[in-house]
Amino acid sequence: MTFDGITKTYGDGTQAVKDLSLEIEDGELIVFVGPSGCGKTTALRMVAGLEEISSGEIRIGDRVVNDLDPRQRDIAMVFQNYALYPHMSVFDNMAFPLASQGVPRKEIKDRVERTAALLDLSDHLRRRPRNLSGGQRQRVAMGRALVREPQVFLMDEPLSNLDAKLRVQMRVEISRLQRHLDITTIYVTHDQVEAMTMGNRIVVMRKGVLQQLGAPQQLYDRPVNLFVATFVGSPAMNLFEATVQERADGRFSLELGRQTLELPAHVDGHVLRPYRGRKIALGVRPEHLLPPQAAGDNPRLRANIDLVEPLGSDRLVYVSFPGHPVVTEDVLESARDVDEAAKESLQGAHREGTVTAVARYDPEADAPVGAAQDIGVRADKMHFFELETGARI
Repeated sequence: MTFDGITKTYGDGTQAVKDLSLEIEDGELIVFVGPSGCGKTTALRMVAGLEEISSGEIRIGDRVVNDLDPRQRDIAMVFQNYALYPHMSVFDNMAFPLASQGVPRKEIKDRVERTAALLDLSDHLRRRPRNLSGGQRQRVAMGRALVREPQVFLMDEPLSNLDAKLRVQMRVEISRLQRHLDITTIYVTHDQVEAMTMGNRIVVMRKGVLQQLGAPQQLYDRPVNLFVATFVGSPAMNLFEATVQERADGRFSLELGRQTLELPAHVDGHVLRPYRGRKIALGVRPEHLLPPQAAGDNPRLRANIDLVEPLGSDRLVYVSFPGHPVVTEDVLESARDVDEAAKESLQGAHREGTVTAVARYDPEADAPVGAAQDIGVRADKMHFFELETGARI
């Protein structure tokens, strides 16, 4: 399947999707992720034929589908609301699209029963939707799409109405089912945890523009800009304003407020040379902030421990120190997607000259609340970004 320069422009001039181009492999589960209004659902709806394409081409197999009716595109779609018929049984809900196409009754029965077995719904075929759990109703909605045996399966926020435990369960089930059926699947979500755990590849969107396309680990390890860096990962990457300095011996250091991080000799700082004397954004994942006893020869940062959240397998340690968080438009938009208060808190911290960060510690690591600690910063896991453009250095 191919997106070739796809653009969607509305009558008022708003561009919801801008020049989107990508190839989706047969049998691939690809996830579109991004904040509200980024264009991910619009892109999906253009594939489905529910939105007109302003320019560019969408090809499914060898066919250009721009001007085909939705029912001619050989796709099936699952929405966040299940849209089940309450007066029909599970069997009749799943059989409905086949009956509408005039498929013979024997084939309908075989396909519904086969799909129900895949979805663990065989014992519920005579029940009505109101007598099912949320997870079971979602499986019925999936079954109704799957019985059509489509070439492409489209899923628009399918788990958003489920509670946290069911979401985890259904993520596993959808991934298992998609691998078993080997159906090309486009999955849209605003939840980056869903994206990271389910997708063969992830498409990160922002303001209608593709920011980065790659495998989940690639996006996590090498985000191409500040927006992707802050959007992918939970907790989010810590970002600090830092001034680059080169010493007489050719080694580099980073000034964070009143502290200096001396980069070890084994760290190749040549990428920082063009930024000598300039401010950049330093990014560090929570697991790469280390308790003192594990810091080794990594540079250390003096910080106050404000809060500790025990999670069983590890602990989240919230710290603060004098300095400035990064408050570029990229970062603020990612914070705003959490809630407006997160954005305002970030801006307030910048005005006050206080940096807050979160570290992921081993549960046995010492982290006394209210104390100051010399926290290690893994030098080989630092990320550098331009403040002006947000691009990775």
